[in-house]
Amino acid sequence: MSRIAVFPGSFDPVTKGHESIVQRALPLFDKIIVAIGYNSTKANMFPLERRRKWLEQTFSGFKAVSVEEYKELTVDFCRRHGAKFVVRGIRTPGDYEYESNVALMNKAMAPEIETVFMLTLPEHTAISSTIVRDIVQHGGDASQFIPGGINLTTGK
Repeated sequence: MSRIAVFPGSFDPVTKGHESIVQRALPLFDKIIVAIGYNSTKANMFPLERRRKWLEQTFSGFKAVSVEEYKELTVDFCRRHGAKFVVRGIRTPGDYEYESNVALMNKAMAPEIETVFMLTLPEHTAISSTIVRDIVQHGGDASQFIPGGINLTTGK
C-alpha cells in the first residue's frame, strides 16, 4: 500500500515555503498531492488556472508530486485519492493554534487520516502568500519569496 499525502492550500501564490515543505516531505511519502482547495472565506488574487500552472511548474521535476483541485472537505478529497496523511506547514505559534484545531476536526471526521506538521525552515518563517500578495499589489518585487521561474506580474 502506498503512503499518499495531501498538501492542501490555496497557493495564492505558491511560495518558497510551500516548495520547501513539499520537497522535505517527499522522503516520507510515496506520493504527495498538492491540492488547491476552494476557500469560501478567501478572495483569491490569482486565477485558479495560473496557480495550478505555477504549482505544476514548481514540482515538474518530482514524479511523486501531482497537482489537483478540489472543492470538497479535505478529508473527503483524501479518501477519494486513498491518502492517509495531510501535510501542513507551520511557520508560527499562530499557525500551530489554527492548524491543530483543523487537524483535530479532521481526525474526528476521518480517524484513519493523520495530519503531519512540518516546521518551516527559519529563512521561510516570514514568508506568507498574504504578504507576497501585498508586495505585488503595491508594485514591489516578490521574486525572492517565490519559486524560481515564476513571474507573478506576467503570470508565467
